[in-house]
Amino acid sequence: MPDSAPRRYPPAVTLLRRGARGPAAAPAVSDPAQLEDWLLGDALAEEDMLGFFERLVWGIVAAGLPLDRASLHAGTLHPQLYGYAWNWNRADGLCDETVVAEAALKTDAYRRNPIFQVIEYGKSFRGRTDDAELRARYPLMADLAAQGIVDYSALPLFTGVAYHNAVTVASAAPDGFSDSEYVQLERILRLVSGHVQRHIAQQITTNVLDTYLGPAAGERVLRGNIQRGSGTAIRAIIWSSDLRGFTDLSDRLSGDDMIVVLNAYFERMVAAILAQGGEVLKFIGDGLLAVFPYSAFSDEAAASQAALAAAQTALASIRALNDDPPPELAALPYWRPLRSGIGLHEGDVFFGNVGAAQRLDFTVIGRAVNTTARVEGLSKELGRDILLTEPVAARITQYSGAGGLDDLGLHALRGLKAPIRLFSPVEAGPVDSRR
Repeated sequence: MPDSAPRRYPPAVTLLRRGARGPAAAPAVSDPAQLEDWLLGDALAEEDMLGFFERLVWGIVAAGLPLDRASLHAGTLHPQLYGYAWNWNRADGLCDETVVAEAALKTDAYRRNPIFQVIEYGKSFRGRTDDAELRARYPLMADLAAQGIVDYSALPLFTGVAYHNAVTVASAAPDGFSDSEYVQLERILRLVSGHVQRHIAQQITTNVLDTYLGPAAGERVLRGNIQRGSGTAIRAIIWSSDLRGFTDLSDRLSGDDMIVVLNAYFERMVAAILAQGGEVLKFIGDGLLAVFPYSAFSDEAAASQAALAAAQTALASIRALNDDPPPELAALPYWRPLRSGIGLHEGDVFFGNVGAAQRLDFTVIGRAVNTTARVEGLSKELGRDILLTEPVAARITQYSGAGGLDDLGLHALRGLKAPIRLFSPVEAGPVDSRR
C-alpha cells in the first residue's frame, strides 16, 4: 500500500495509487475550447482513470481556469466497495486514486459533507467558504477556508446508469470562479461524464469477473479468451477441499442459516488461499477448488510450500471460528464444530473454457484434478485434515523432525492403476511460506 503522506484519509478510504506528474501531465491546450476538443478526441484513448483525471485537472489549469482543488467520485458494482475517488490538489501537485468502502456511507463526516446531497439525490452545491452559515453546517467548508479555498462546488455527473457520480471543483482565487469561468467549467465537466461512464463500465466488468471467476480467469476473459475450448495447459499444485458433515449440517439448519455458515467457512478458507498466492476457481456446494500455478511462484517448491501453508492456516482459522464465532454464527444452534478435509496434488491441467455454447465455465480439468478430489476424500478415513501426494511432499523442503511430514503409506485410488503414497503434516498450524 502506498504511503499517503502528506495526505490523510479516513479508515473507510484506502489509497490505491498516486500520480505526481504535475503540470507536465496537461494536454497541449491553452484555452477551454482546446480542452473540450481534447475531451472529444485524444482523451478517448485514455484507458486509465487516474491518468485521465490527472491530465484533465492540469489541462483545466493550462486552459487558464483558476482551479486549485478537484475530486471525482464514481460508484461501482462490488460486494464490498462503494466506489472509487480521485483527489487532486494544486498545492501539493498530487492526484490520488482511492477506494471507498461501504462503511464510509454511514459516517457523520459523509452525511455532513456537501457531496452527500450530490451523490444521494443528484443535487448541485456551490458555496463560498466565507459564508459562516455554510461553515457551521458543513465542517468541510471550514477546512477548505483554512486551506485558502474561496469557492467550492460539487456537481452530479449524469451517466445514464444507477450509480451516483460526482465531481468537485474549488478555487483559491480571491473572487473564486467568475460567472463565465464557471460556465466554462460546467461545459467541460458535462463532457467528462461520458468518460466516467466508460471507465465505470470497464471497472464494473473487472469487478464482476474477479468476483465470480477470480482475477486470473477474469483477466483471460477480458482479453477475449471466451471461445469454448480455448485455454491453456498449466502445471500447478491443485487444492480440493470440502466441509465434513455437510449433508447432516444441511438437514439440521435452514437454508438461510446454512448460507451464513458457508459464508463464514469459505471466507476463512479463501483468505488463506489468496494470502499465499493461490487462485480460487470455484465453489461446488461445500467444496472448493483452487490452484497454485507454478508460473506464479519462484519455483515448484515455493508453490508447494505456499499450498501447504495455506491449508494449515485455513484449518487454524476454522478452529478459531469454532472457538470464537462472530455474533451472526454464535446465535445459531447445531453448526459446530466445523471441520474440513484438504487434498493437495500436483499435475498438468487444462485451464480454460468448458461447457455448452450458451453457458461456459472457466475452470481446470484433467486427471490431476480428479486425483486431488479422490485424495481429499480419504482425509476422513485416514483421520487427517490435510493429505499431500508424494510429488507435493517431495517438494516440501522446509519441514524436518517434529515439524515434518508423516508418511501414511500407499493407498489405492479409484481410476488409478497404481496406488499412490500419501503424506500429512505432523502438526497442523499456520506457516508463512513467504518469509
